[in-house]
Amino acid sequence: MGQRRCTRTGCAQPAIATLTYDYGDSVAVLGPLATYAEPHSYDLCTEHASRLSAPQGWQVLRLATQSSEPPPPSVDDLVALAEAVREVGRRPVEPDEDTAEGRPSLRLVRPDTP
Repeated sequence: MGQRRCTRTGCAQPAIATLTYDYGDSVAVLGPLATYAEPHSYDLCTEHASRLSAPQGWQVLRLATQSSEPPPPSVDDLVALAEAVREVGRRPVEPDEDTAEGRPSLRLVRPDTP
């Protein structure tokens, strides 16, 4: 079974999201590509999923899809990161066999290693 394609007329791009409609609540739901193609849903490529709009009075509910980029960091995220970096910078480094000239060295830690 091959990869599903965008159902928009004339588009041959691979589908990454599935669009379904809830007519009773006037909601269009765009979510991850469904496991199976359904007759009352539409598979969309990245371009068509990003340009999706709904009729006036309808709401579009976008769930995470393969191509969804993570949201940009919030101010709180950036402040927390800056504070963590400052805290690490305040700690004294004790030279030992795993450091060179007082600087920490990198080590590979495998998941099976305690």
